[in-house]
Amino acid sequence: MYDITVVGAGPVGLYATYYAGLRECRTKLIETYPQVGGRLISMYPEKTIFDVAGHRSILAAELVRMLEEQAMQYRPTVVLNERVTGLRILGERVIELATPAGNHYTQTAVIAAGCGAFVPRKLDVPGLIDFEGNGIHYYLGSFEPLRGKKVLIVGGGNSAVDWALSLDGIASEVTLCHRTYRWQAHEAMVHRLLSSSVRVKFPYFSLKEVLGEDHVTGAVIWNERSGLEERIDVDAIVLSIGMLTNMEPFRQWGLNIVGNGIAVAPDMSTNLPGVYAAGDIVTYPGKILLITAGSGEAATAVNAAKEYIESGDLGR
Repeated sequence: MYDITVVGAGPVGLYATYYAGLRECRTKLIETYPQVGGRLISMYPEKTIFDVAGHRSILAAELVRMLEEQAMQYRPTVVLNERVTGLRILGERVIELATPAGNHYTQTAVIAAGCGAFVPRKLDVPGLIDFEGNGIHYYLGSFEPLRGKKVLIVGGGNSAVDWALSLDGIASEVTLCHRTYRWQAHEAMVHRLLSSSVRVKFPYFSLKEVLGEDHVTGAVIWNERSGLEERIDVDAIVLSIGMLTNMEPFRQWGLNIVGNGIAVAPDMSTNLPGVYAAGDIVTYPGKILLITAGSGEAATAVNAAKEYIESGDLGR
């Protein structure tokens, strides 16, 4: 029986694990992937991150390394390659977390599962599905395969802008097209983008067609307002237009789901006793999707879990 079990070993889960150790809780960390780091490692380890407190900028892989080092100080039990598929409240301060490999028991749980079960959002564009794996990318595990290539990035959020800036100077040519009239990326990063050598097609520009035979060789982009089309030569296309999340598994656990997130109170408690959540998986008025914000939520969740545990100890 553990005091706190953290579900998800992304940056927020790692910080929650560290903070639980700091509060001298017997802690377990369960992660679906074969390594800690969540999406930062599995999807974009070479991406530069600019919105973490204390760092002017830092590579995703380096941030994970530092968070892991911090989290392991108090020797938590770490379980990798196990997806939590079920959660049951068995009694007062007894929670069962089920995985295909077996069950785990804990007094409290902190869910830090990022965006939950997710898949990249796709476009209904001629040729796109045919070239998946042959020039179509939804995330970049490494920038090196695109060295000297012509790359088109589709999207206007932080990931799209960050990838464009990261590839500037690695790829021979980078074009970014964004279909709306407003950027979703941080203003400072947009300013850097517009000052870089990246070719920016904005606003109202979107991908209309993917060209090629065995591999992507070009694309047709068009202005949805004017109808103007432009054919460009590209070797790779990166679609960064968000993720589709599946919150149904969490709903089946009995958690209150609002939109695409688990509803939490100010202390990060959910509607289930002893179950807390933090990071991109949660929703509340004013929620922002930042690693720094998620770290604060993790500390709040752990503090609340510790008080919940101690309230039971005092009652015995």
